[in-house]
Order: sequence, then structure tokens, then C-alpha cells
Amino acid sequence: MQGWEVAVIALAGLWAGLINTVVGSGTLVTFPVLVALGYPPVTATTSNAIGLISGTITGAVGYRKELTGHGRRLAGYAVASFLGAIVGAALLLSLPPDAFETIVPVLVGLSVLLVAVQPLLARRLKERATPSRVSGPLVYLAVFAVAIYGGYFTAAQGIMLVGLLGLLVSDPLQRLNAFKNTLTAVVNLVAGVIYAVVAPVDWAVVGIIAASSIVGGLLGAKVGRRLPPAVLRGVIIVIGVAAIAFLLLE
Repeated sequence: MQGWEVAVIALAGLWAGLINTVVGSGTLVTFPVLVALGYPPVTATTSNAIGLISGTITGAVGYRKELTGHGRRLAGYAVASFLGAIVGAALLLSLPPDAFETIVPVLVGLSVLLVAVQPLLARRLKERATPSRVSGPLVYLAVFAVAIYGGYFTAAQGIMLVGLLGLLVSDPLQRLNAFKNTLTAVVNLVAGVIYAVVAPVDWAVVGIIAASSIVGGLLGAKVGRRLPPAVLRGVIIVIGVAAIAFLLLE
């Protein structure tokens, strides 16, 4: 690996760590960079997922204040994410390459739509005197489903989580972002451990992304917590549209 390649991967890891903390989809920075540098798609996916574990953890720690008093809910969501990540990683290692990726643009598009219309739907539900939305079976099923996707291909799972949780639970967007950071960290950690044992991994790439994404995660926590909900929602939508474009052009 040449010096300029190390610098490019490190810069991509830094940006991915920041984006993952703020909105998600940091994989859409690192994955295409690795593929462009000549790494096979599966190796790029697994190495990227393992490398970004450190960044997602630091991002989750940076948002810990938003989760105060919600430990039991978070633990339940984390179990669903843990189980879903195992299923998703198994799919990556067993299904044909095109089987799941065919529907990924549709899933990301739906998530972006959910993020965009969530305020309107929330107001409508409030006007109809709908009881406060708290954790229920549907929430855990949604978290589990997103974790399956995240265990298979990590990109945009944060957007999906924010979109679905925004419709199913009554929480401000910053708390949803905190849930997202913690749950994506769980998914990346579980899938990463599985990849490390049974999948092709480039450990030099892992080390570079791991180090740079830690810095990105810390920066992202500082930036993301200062963003107004409307701005954060707008950033999520822009990243989501970029994710769809990337996946359709792949």
C-alpha cells in the first residue's frame, strides 16, 4: 500500500466517522473509495465494517446525554439489533452477491421518505389524540429488520433507523439520533466479529479506518448535537438521496 493510498483511506475514514455519527451512511464514503483502489467488493465491505466499529462507538458515547433515563428501552433495542446483525452477516456470507442489493435502493428511498414526512405524520397523530407512542413489538421488529440490512451492507442503516423510529416512538430527533448511533455500533460490532472470523478482511485497511474514524466520530458528536432538528433532518435527506444514487449506479 502506497503512502497516498493510506492518506486517501484515512481521510475517507475520518469523514465516514463524522457522517455516521451525525446522520449515518458513512459507508458510502469508505466503500466506494476502497473499491476504487482495487479492493474486491466483499473485502471492502467487511474491512470497512470492522474499521468503522471504533468510530460508531465513539459517536455513541458522544450522544450518551440524550439517552439518560432510557436505558431499558435502549437495552431492548440493542438485543433486537444484535440478533438482526447476526442474520444479516449470515446473508452476506451465504447469498449470491446480487440477491439482497437489488432491493437496497428501494429500502433507502423509503427511509428517506419516512424522515421527510415524519414531522407531518407526528402532527397528524397528535391531532387525532393518539396515545403516546412508546416501545412495542412493532418497534423491535423494525429495529431487527434494519439490523439485518446493516449486517449485510452497513450503508444507510442509520437513515432507516431514524426514519422508522420517528414514526413508531415519541422522541425528539436528537434522541432518535442517539439511539441510531448506539444501535448501529451494536450492528457493526456483531457483524465485524463474524466477518473477522469467517470472511476475507484486509487488516491494514481496518487499522487505518479504525484510527481515523475515531476522530471522525468524536467530531461528529460535537457537530451533530448542535444541529437544529430541521437542519439535521435536511442533512439526513441529502445523504439518503446520495446513497440511492450511489447504489443505483453500482
